[in-house]
Amino acid sequence: MEPAARILGYSFAIVAAALGGALWPLLTDERRRLVLFLSFAAGVMLGAAFFHMLPEALESGGVRAVSIVPAGFLALFLLERYVLVHACEEPPSCEEHAHHPAFGMTAFLGLSVHTLFDGVALASSVMKGVGAMAFLAIVAHKVPSSLSLASILKAEGRSRARVLLLVLIFGLMVPLGAALYHGVERVAHWPEHTGYALAFSSGTFLYIAVSDLLPHINRHGQGRRLPHIGGLLLGLLIMLALAWALPDRHGPLR
Repeated sequence: MEPAARILGYSFAIVAAALGGALWPLLTDERRRLVLFLSFAAGVMLGAAFFHMLPEALESGGVRAVSIVPAGFLALFLLERYVLVHACEEPPSCEEHAHHPAFGMTAFLGLSVHTLFDGVALASSVMKGVGAMAFLAIVAHKVPSSLSLASILKAEGRSRARVLLLVLIFGLMVPLGAALYHGVERVAHWPEHTGYALAFSSGTFLYIAVSDLLPHINRHGQGRRLPHIGGLLLGLLIMLALAWALPDRHGPLR
């Protein structure tokens, strides 16, 4: 099979896996379970940042690349503060809700940027002859990531159709990233820039987890602290296990 056809097949299998991962939180209307999903989402994002993105950024770009992490954190803070505006806890009729989306779009943007680099990694790995390993690694991360994204979007009151549409766009960042790889590779060498991009992306993940998800869980998870701590730890452990199980992946997550 030609590399282009293999990349295309892998990409759309990943999109299907992302949509499948989003279905679980969409099939429950119980608020307590939704907060549990958000706890898991926070663990996934923290684990992705600490166990995958930061180590790869350090390896690809050195200590100088890791210094970009605060830039990602600050960029998302400014985006949310002055463009999207931080999610408020008042009724939907309040002025802030009337004019601005909540933190779901922040998570969508952060995860989509990261997924774009997954597409870059997939294309690079296929060209190097290790595409199957990259495919398995990306699928393993997209399922919990899409579950997390769907949970966040649903928590802010978006319809199932809108959530699935946003998850679909999120998944389509993989083939878009693969196409971007082939375009940019002709004029620049990706490894020179990947570490900086990953460090920036990890800063956005840390911001979403500590500024949006965990405070939301604290406000709405009273009385069920142990299950929520368990959800957070489960997300962290899954990402740690993936880091150990897939050590040879050539791409943004290791």
